[in-house]
Amino acid sequence: MSSTPSNKFLPSPKTVAIVGCPFSGGQPKLGVDKGPIHLVQAGLIDQVEELGWRVVFDGHHQFEDISPPPNVVQVNATGDAAVDTLNTSIARLRSPLFVAQVCENVASVVQAHAEMGHLPVTLGGDHSLAMGTISGTLRAYDQACVIWIDAHADINTIHSTDSGNIHGMPLSFLLKLNPPAPSPDSVLAKFDWVSHLPAERLVYIGLRDVDKGEKEILRKHRIKAFSADCTPPSYGIGKVVEMALDHVNPQRDRPIHLSFDVDALDPSVAPSTGTPVRGGLTFREGHYICEAIYETGLLVALDLMEVNPALADAESVRQTITVGCSLVRSALGETLL
Repeated sequence: MSSTPSNKFLPSPKTVAIVGCPFSGGQPKLGVDKGPIHLVQAGLIDQVEELGWRVVFDGHHQFEDISPPPNVVQVNATGDAAVDTLNTSIARLRSPLFVAQVCENVASVVQAHAEMGHLPVTLGGDHSLAMGTISGTLRAYDQACVIWIDAHADINTIHSTDSGNIHGMPLSFLLKLNPPAPSPDSVLAKFDWVSHLPAERLVYIGLRDVDKGEKEILRKHRIKAFSADCTPPSYGIGKVVEMALDHVNPQRDRPIHLSFDVDALDPSVAPSTGTPVRGGLTFREGHYICEAIYETGLLVALDLMEVNPALADAESVRQTITVGCSLVRSALGETLL
């Protein structure tokens, strides 16, 4: 059953744009690029239409015109310690030019849909794509806030990352926490297109695997975060969502971009994902978050990321795809009663 609160930003007829992004360049595990395909094949478009939405889907974005540049960044000692440190950090990044180009493309697609009054639902793909999706949202709605549902903070900078995997870094680019590009031909200059999200307009729910450097970043910038392990005992998920909204959207007048990584859920609920962490959100908690954000009438964009059909047995894959589809439906108005 679906409910239909009025949306303060979307015109009628209410329209969802499914943006399929089969992309895995922000991390090393194969298979996450197949997530969007499986979600659509599971009948997601029909399910959304049954909720009363008009659906626009032009096929999955294959980025055919974007070929991965060589993942090699030449580092030459300059004798300047600061420059050498910066160059060494840049050299650790995995496929930064490819990620930057793909995400810029995604930003343009999301922006175009948002400016047409559509609600973009981006299916990933790894979470580096959020650089593009959120940038696209901010171009169309410059006062938008972000509710980030994830086991991980994804806010490592080029200096704090150990792995160099950019799916663990999108928020550092969005919050402009990385050093400025030293020159126009620097790798960092390829990310200059990324929109700026002020730290006070970001809130996390579900964190439980946060790197040391990320903890320091969260404290330094006073970024509000609700960890998964303290959520139910301390407040209950309803209170957590209310507190999260009070932080980023106190007057309930800002557009909301909801970015949901399925690894926020406990692996018993969504096992087929690249970086599962025990102690996550329950099935009901994850769906309540989506339902509550929809009920605000402020949702203008949704990401569902990190479904990886290659990392589990067939039943676990089916379970995760089913959960992914139901999260999207909940964010678009499906209710229990």
